[in-house]
Amino acid sequence: MTLEQLRIFVAVAEREHITQGARDIHLTPSATSAAIAALEARHATRLFDRVGRGIVLTEAGRLFLPEARAVLARASAAEKVLADLAGLVHGALALAGSQTVANYWLPPLIERYRRRYPGVAVSLVIGNTDFVAARVQDGAADLGFIEGEVEAPVLVAAPVADDEMVLVAPVTHPWHWRAPTSPAELADGPWVLREPGSGTRAIFESYLQETGLAPGALRVVLEYPSNEAVRAAVEAGSGVTVISRRVVEEAIRAGTMALIDYPLPSRPFLSLRHRERYATKAAQAFLDLATAAPESAG
Repeated sequence: MTLEQLRIFVAVAEREHITQGARDIHLTPSATSAAIAALEARHATRLFDRVGRGIVLTEAGRLFLPEARAVLARASAAEKVLADLAGLVHGALALAGSQTVANYWLPPLIERYRRRYPGVAVSLVIGNTDFVAARVQDGAADLGFIEGEVEAPVLVAAPVADDEMVLVAPVTHPWHWRAPTSPAELADGPWVLREPGSGTRAIFESYLQETGLAPGALRVVLEYPSNEAVRAAVEAGSGVTVISRRVVEEAIRAGTMALIDYPLPSRPFLSLRHRERYATKAAQAFLDLATAAPESAG
């Protein structure tokens, strides 16, 4: 069993799709299939069931996946220790970001980092807050950046920037002319929200609970897994939402949605690192850059 076989197995297992897994690791589908077949044959264990034109993990595959991830994480950690011996001339930095952070705050920061440390290869994966926390926890990411709270004892969270939350509505919505004045008036909406597990959704629901309005009281008509889909739905007239101002700033300026005058708390963007894993010089340098002047990166 080789690290390359493990890398291929994990990529295919996470997608449960040969072609998509191969694309993620820059291999051909035929080479990927051959590597999986060799791994199964070598250990006389079927890791995937072929169902129609697709594949699904067998029970053995599901049990093997966390072990394979752990081995790859340890190998990656060993490589990073060696890379650190050469300072920041060479190396790699794996980042994970929740959608608002990754799409609107991280890109200029990453570009500043690349100009300062051109020998360090930076990668970024994007998901919701739960996804990012899981990537840092299992060692797939050196650092995570999120806009929601997480409960994981092995993760250390620290604020790196502030984010303004705003209430926005279609330009035809009654709130455009008369803003709600109490939490109770928010119930009707109708609401377009991010999916459960997103930081934006969690922060908003936490605010509602603090004001005495149960999140279940909202009339939610649509849920979407991306900020852009939520923004487009509001512009199309589907409902109102609470979202980062960074996401809707251009739409507000263009007059395609209305900014509603309603007080909402700001929220922090948080960095995540693993409490027990080796903190590389590349990761520490990125954190230093992020915290030196956080708002200049937005």
